[in-house]
Amino acid sequence: MKQIAVQDLAALCAGPIAPVLLDVREPWEFALAAIRLDGASTLHIPIGEITSRLSEIHATRPIVCICHHGVRSAQVVAWLGRNGFDPVYNLAGGIEAWSTQVDAKVPRY
Repeated sequence: MKQIAVQDLAALCAGPIAPVLLDVREPWEFALAAIRLDGASTLHIPIGEITSRLSEIHATRPIVCICHHGVRSAQVVAWLGRNGFDPVYNLAGGIEAWSTQVDAKVPRY
C-alpha cells in the first residue's frame, strides 16, 4: 500500500496533476475538521458508502484517502487498489497527524 506523509501532501497538491482528497470519515467528523488545499478537490464519501458511490471517484487523478488516524483510509486504499484505481495513497496518521504536524488550525477530536 502506498502511503503519503502529511508533510508531503501539500507538495503533491501543488504538482501538475493535483490529487482528489477522498475523506472516508463520518459526516460529523468531516464537518468538524477537514483538509482544504489549493489545487486539490475534496470528495467526502464515508467508508460505508464507498461501494455504492464508486462512480463518483475519478480514476484519472491520484487519490489520497483520509480518515482520523489512517486505519479506515488504509482499508479503502486496499479496496480501491484491488478495483483498478492507481495511484491511491493513504494519508499516514490521518487528519490527526495533519492537525498536529502541519496545520494546527484544523481541530483535533
